[in-house]
Parts: sequence; C-alpha cells; structure tokens
Amino acid sequence: MAEGLHIEHHAHAEQAPAEQIDPASLPDVKLTPTAIEMVRKMYAKEGLGAGYGMRIGVVGGGCSGFQYSLKFDTLKEGDRVTDFGGVLVYVDEISLPYIAGTTLDYVEGLHGAGFRFDNPRASRTCGCGSSFSA
Repeated sequence: MAEGLHIEHHAHAEQAPAEQIDPASLPDVKLTPTAIEMVRKMYAKEGLGAGYGMRIGVVGGGCSGFQYSLKFDTLKEGDRVTDFGGVLVYVDEISLPYIAGTTLDYVEGLHGAGFRFDNPRASRTCGCGSSFSA
C-alpha cells in the first residue's frame, strides 16, 4: 500500500482454520475508525477510481509461515466484500479462513506508524509483526 508503514500483529489462543468450514459462516474482517480514515487518505493520495478497494490477504512466507498482505485492488471472483462507509475491503476465499474475525487498526507511536492486525485465529507470531502461523 504505502512504503514505510509498519505492520504489527497480536495473536490469540490457537485456532487453526479448519479445512471443512463453510466460508459463509466465517466472520468478516473488521477495521477500526482510525484504520478506515487512514485507508481513505491513502486512497485519495493514490488517486484511485471507483471499483478499487483494499485487499487484505495472506501469503506464504515470513518468519512464522504466513505473512499479511495489504494492497489496493479490484474485486475478484470469490472475494468476500465488506463496506466500511465507502471503504471497500476485499478478502479472497483462500485467505479468509486464516484472517476471518481479524481487526485491522492503524496506530502511531514512538517507533513509527502502521497497521496492526489483531487476529484471533493466529497461534504464533514473530518479532517482525507481519507474519504468523495458524
């Protein structure tokens, strides 16, 4: 999304995604009001047109097995779409079981500013703050 942003992660008790879960039963990803406002600012700065939203996903890699991914993108087949007052969030069907129920916040502090993931499905994280295992 934007260079120089720090991503933090907070894990909860172990809850590995089950292979047989119906995606419709999984909770949406949530954004705090602060995260929504920051996404709006970044969206305006990038000059993106209608149809673009923020894609939240996971990719293999990182210190703990999975790494969070944030970028502006368009709707793809199979995406879960959540509308936060005009801020569209897309989550692909492969990432959803790993990040369902995650809250994305934007925090500023002495060590910089960035997005922070609070993922109830993560069983372990590492010091880099952007990778986890489930």
